[in-house]
Formats: sequence, C-alpha cells, structure tokens
Amino acid sequence: MSIEFFLRLVGMVVLAVGGIYLGVYLGRLAKGVVELWASIFALVGALTGLIVTPFLTTRPVRAFRTVMSQVSAQTMVAGLLGLIVGLVIAALVAFPLSLLPPPFGQLLPFIGAVVFVYLGIAVFVMRQNDIRHLFRGRLWPSGEDGPQAPDMGRSVLLDTSVIIDGRISDIARTGFISGTMLVPSFVLIELQHIADSSDGLRRQRGRRGLDILNRLQKDPTVPIRITDLDVEGVREVDDKLVILAKQLRLPIMTNDYNLNRVAELQGVLVLNINELANAVKAVYLPGESLDVQVIQEGKEIGQGVGYLDDGTMVVVEEGKNYIDRTVPVTVTKVLQTAAGRMIFARPEVG
Repeated sequence: MSIEFFLRLVGMVVLAVGGIYLGVYLGRLAKGVVELWASIFALVGALTGLIVTPFLTTRPVRAFRTVMSQVSAQTMVAGLLGLIVGLVIAALVAFPLSLLPPPFGQLLPFIGAVVFVYLGIAVFVMRQNDIRHLFRGRLWPSGEDGPQAPDMGRSVLLDTSVIIDGRISDIARTGFISGTMLVPSFVLIELQHIADSSDGLRRQRGRRGLDILNRLQKDPTVPIRITDLDVEGVREVDDKLVILAKQLRLPIMTNDYNLNRVAELQGVLVLNINELANAVKAVYLPGESLDVQVIQEGKEIGQGVGYLDDGTMVVVEEGKNYIDRTVPVTVTKVLQTAAGRMIFARPEVG
C-alpha cells in the first residue's frame, strides 16, 4: 500500500468523523433529524478527505523535493546564511519597534522579521558567488577551495552526442581538457538504449559511443569518470544534464544544437566541439594562394569544388576543367556560415 493511498484513508476517516460532529451540531441548530444531518456530512467529509488529502500532504512534499533537487548546495548555504543574518537583524530591531504605541507595537516586529528575513535570503542568494570567493580567501589562504572544489572547478559534463562524435578522444589526448570529464549515469543509460535500438544506423552510433567511452577509460592520460549524480523528478536526458550543470556549476560539452541553445538560455556554459573545430581552422585572406584538389562540380555553371585538410570547402570559379587535379588558386572571398567556413577562389593564371 502506497503512502499516498494510506494518507487518503486517514484523511477520509478524520474528515468523516469531523463531518459527523458538524452534522450533529447543525442538526440540533436546525431542529431536524440529527442522524440524517450526521450521515450526510460524514459522507461529504469522507469524500472530501479522499480527494483533497494528497493535495495537502504528499503533493506539496513532492513539489518541494523537486524544487530543492534543482537548487545547488552553494545556493542553499547562501540562503541559510541570509536567513540567519535576517533573523539576527530582525531580533535587534524588534525591541525598539515593540515600544511603539498600539497597534504598531504589535504589528511592526512581525512585519520587520518577515522583511529582514526575505531581504537577507534574497541578498545572500544573489551575491552567493562573491560570498564564496570571500570565504575562499578567509578559510583556505593557500588558494585551495575545499576538499572537492578543485576537481569540480575544472570538470566538464559530457553529452551523449559528443561521445558518439568521437573527436572528444583526440581533444582529450592533446591536454586541452585539464579537468575531469564527467559522464552521468543517465547519459550512459541513453547510450545503451541507442546501442540496443532496432534501427541499424542508430544502433551503430550507440555502439560507437560505447566503444569510444571504453577507449577513453582505458587511456591513463585521459581524466574521465562515470558518476552516479542524477536529478530526481526529470525524465529527459538533456533536461537532467542542464539542471545538473546548474547545480554543480559546470560546463556542458556537446554537439547538440538544441541543447546548446537551451543551456545558454539558462545560463549554463557550453563547450561546442563544432565551434572549436571552426575556430582552429586555418584563416585565409583574399589574395592569398593555396593548392587545392578539385574533386567535383559546383552548383553554378563552370564551378569546381575541393576541400582542405581540415574539411573547409573551396569553391573554385571555372574549376570544372580541373576536376581530379590539384591546382594553385587565389582566394577571392571567405564566408562564415552556420555549417562552417567557405572559401571562394579562382585558378591562378599561368
């Protein structure tokens, strides 16, 4: 028997008994049939208790747990400090306020307590980062940030898409990621579901992600760890990842465009490998020369298309005649698009 069903029964019995007493009282006042009144109010009380009890007991508790699971420990500590400071200030001003003539002497101490508690919590939560930095310097003069903070401060959460992509393995080996790469257990479960999919392509992508994850774990130079951190009351993996990143104040590494935008809107730092790849591509200016192999025709008449080693597309004007040949070209224009960088060039004369 679930706790909610048990509370429904308790509420039904309590309100039914209360309905009996209320029915007897009203029946006597109305000088009617007391038993009829008691029976009607008992049934109404029982039905009300059966329906309303969860909304007064288990539902608020669940909602409170869901909200608290999305609040970081740092925010809760800041709020607790603000509560204490607000209560102390309210206690200091309560005595002089109580000396005022009635009704101010009775009302203002209570109103002052509510106002100062609210202001204390609000200010401390809004300035929690400043408070954290202040306590860093006071409590850990050597620059340490507590027993677990150094590791968390440099860590990064990995998304499913970035694991399947595979480039994270090469990036990690270069040493650009100095901290620990954290893979939440719900991301690992999603990879397993993808690997077990009935769709062949999806199954292949899932197995590729598991293989890459296994390879990263076996590489002693790559700091990666599977963590059991989870978010209660949330089903979608992307939502869990964003909430977890907010709680731990960690960045998310992903290739998912939608997750990227949603995380940025919620104030979470996003490390996008596609943006990194575009940023490290070689920069060519109009007038520079380079060699490119033309491999196919372009969309426009007479154009040829080639690619640089980093995957940058080069559109060669009048390059159709040079297909399957490597020719020197001169850059005429460079465009940055959502899909990446495109270079327009023309063959060098002579």
